[in-house]
Amino acid sequence: MLAALSFAHTTGRTQVAVATPPPARDPAQRIVLVTGSTDGLGREVARRLAAEGAHVIVHGRNAERGKALVDEIATGGKGSARFYAADFASLAAVRQFADGVLRDYDRLDLLVNNAGVVLRQGREVSTDGHELHFAVNYLSGYLLTYKVLPLLERGRSPRIVNVSSLSAAPIDFADVMITRDYSMNRGYGQSKLAQVMFTIDLAQELKGKGIVVQALHPATYMNTTMITSAGLTPRSTVEEGTAAVMHAIATDAPSGTFFNGQEIGTPHAQSADAEARAKLRAVSRQLTGVQ
Repeated sequence: MLAALSFAHTTGRTQVAVATPPPARDPAQRIVLVTGSTDGLGREVARRLAAEGAHVIVHGRNAERGKALVDEIATGGKGSARFYAADFASLAAVRQFADGVLRDYDRLDLLVNNAGVVLRQGREVSTDGHELHFAVNYLSGYLLTYKVLPLLERGRSPRIVNVSSLSAAPIDFADVMITRDYSMNRGYGQSKLAQVMFTIDLAQELKGKGIVVQALHPATYMNTTMITSAGLTPRSTVEEGTAAVMHAIATDAPSGTFFNGQEIGTPHAQSADAEARAKLRAVSRQLTGVQ
């Protein structure tokens, strides 16, 4: 049974565990979690999955937008939704969000790690002191995935989709947080490459468990708030990106595949370096406490 409405609040960046009331839910519904789903690509993916009849766990920082999407899905007639607020610039918030999902659900069929940031100006750090792109775009999804893995293991044809990018930059393991020679392109690029490296490693780790793991570059500079607020000019649409994510969700390609749109793509060469992936895995475990 889903838990009752719960609230928690802390100051600063950490906003956690604000949940809308549990809706009536058909036990046969596919249960999906889409992070960063109150705006842009994540919102459209959530809407599309709900239109197919899924129960969508909506995540974001803005409670007003989250509740609005839940209401929209509820009036659509097929799917259902519940919203949780959590600021992924805090690993404590990620843990509390995951704990809420573990408390309220007995399985998870699909996880879409979509939450992300693009910084417009200088280097920023998370609540935990980590470079903000690396924290939000990569570490939060890494931690969340391992936290909810027990639910995925009980899921129906379970799948993890990591929304990455072709805008990759090699990771300097001597300065992962880019304290020297920082640029937005480096910060964003290495966080997105880390997602692909994680996808390859996780696919190998979960081999034989029936959980498929994919990564993709959905589209280039979609017309989202994140892109326009970063001062970038859109080159594609949210609809194009959504079609690519839905393809990654449905494809029968081998686990660990990277897609460029709806085609199999070639990620940055560092993703194929097993030694680099091992270094990333060690850093990720150290920073998140995942064992």
